[in-house]
Amino acid sequence: MTETSGAPAPTTRYLCICADDFGMSTGINAAVLDLAAQGKISATSGMVRRSAWLEGAKTLRQVDPARLDVGLHLDLTRPDTPDGFEPGLLGLLARTYSRTVFSPALHADIRDQLSRFEDAMGRAPAFIDGHRHVHQFPVVRDLLVDEITRRYPTSPPWVRYTAPVWRGGPERLKAQVIHALGGARLAALARKHGIPVSRRLLGVYDFSGDTQGYAARLSEWLSECRTGDVLMCHPSAGANLPSDPHGAARLREYAALQRLAFPVQGRLGEVALAPLSQLVQRGELAYA
Repeated sequence: MTETSGAPAPTTRYLCICADDFGMSTGINAAVLDLAAQGKISATSGMVRRSAWLEGAKTLRQVDPARLDVGLHLDLTRPDTPDGFEPGLLGLLARTYSRTVFSPALHADIRDQLSRFEDAMGRAPAFIDGHRHVHQFPVVRDLLVDEITRRYPTSPPWVRYTAPVWRGGPERLKAQVIHALGGARLAALARKHGIPVSRRLLGVYDFSGDTQGYAARLSEWLSECRTGDVLMCHPSAGANLPSDPHGAARLREYAALQRLAFPVQGRLGEVALAPLSQLVQRGELAYA
């Protein structure tokens, strides 16, 4: 008889690391393309109304979609001028929560961004999330789900869920606030219409600290992740916009992400990168 130790067999957790804001600047585009080539990320979401999108998408569409999910980063707080300062979020929050936002114009904006994505990439988005998490706001989520079901009835893109990792630390409140802005309602609506959603959202912090501090955060998120989680990040290789409040943090994130090597060994087993669309295809992410 073969003896066994009784210890549980090591398991592999499949994590999606998603670089947000592709198309905002050439520096962000360069970082995303480099990290994708190195196998450090498995998704990126594009801002199709920003100045660096069209040129960047020419290269991005050449990346094997089996290695990188490319999605739409729904952008509803664009600056008035190209590469200018973004308006505050409170105005959109107030209009959506009071349901005084002009729905036809909002729906047209959502349709336009999806069309711009399809035109530039030659395919539908693998997923949809929101810049500043706007995709989960009232009215926005209803119109978005309606457009997804109309546009992609047989193979809808997955949608990013904002359920936080319930741990202590200074970032806990920020993660809770993000999720409270409509995360649960969006997930329920998506499930009702057969739209896959990711599991938890990692990567929330206040953009402070140095490169070593961000690397330590990365290590914590990797140790806590489960299959189907999304770890959002915001790297840039430089040439950040003067209007970008997180330019310095983007450089730090890029430096730390370059040092990752997958698979990562952790106390809960191995962590490997995977585009979440592959988990959907395998039936491992039908619903969060």
